Amino acid sequence: MKFTQDQLGWEPWIEPLAEDELTDEHRHALVDRARAASPYFRLLARDPAVLHARTKTDNDIFHNAEGGLPRGERELAATAVSRDNGCVFCASVHARFASHHTRRKEDVQRLLDDGTAAEQDDRWRAIVDAASALTRTPPRADVAALREQGLDDLAISDALHAAAFFNWANRLMLSLGEPR
Repeated sequence: MKFTQDQLGWEPWIEPLAEDELTDEHRHALVDRARAASPYFRLLARDPAVLHARTKTDNDIFHNAEGGLPRGERELAATAVSRDNGCVFCASVHARFASHHTRRKEDVQRLLDDGTAAEQDDRWRAIVDAASALTRTPPRADVAALREQGLDDLAISDALHAAAFFNWANRLMLSLGEPR
C-alpha cells in the first residue's frame, strides 16, 4: 500500500467490540463519542482504562495550544515517525492534519513520497530529523538543531512527545491490524 493523504480504513486482526456492545464505561474511555465508529478504538475499548489514558495523552500532545510547537508541526513529527515505521494508516491521518494546519500540502506529500530524507526547509528538516531519530534504537534526537531553528524548550518537548507517542501508537496499530 502506498503512502497517501487520502483517508484509509483499518482492518483489525482481533475482533473489536460492536458499537451496540459499548457500555457507558467504554464510551467514557473513548473521550470523543465519534470514535465509536472506528474499529481500532472499539478494539482498544476492550481495556477502557488504558484506552482512556491513551486518548487523554494523545489529545494533550496534539491539541494543547498553550504555547510550544504549533499543531501542524506536531502533526509533521507524527507523520515523519509513521513514514519511517511504515504505518501507512497513521501517516495518512497525520499528513492530512499537517497539511491542513500548515497549508503546506506539497511539502507533506514530498515527505510521504520520498521519505524522511526528502528536501524540506531548515525548520522542518530539524523537526523531521528529530522525529526520525526517535524511531531508531537508541534514539538520538538532535536538540541543538531544533534550538537553532528557534524552538524553545516547550516546542522541543512537543515535537519529541509527538514523535515518541507515535512510535508507540504505530507499533500498537501495526500489531493489531492493517490498513485497507
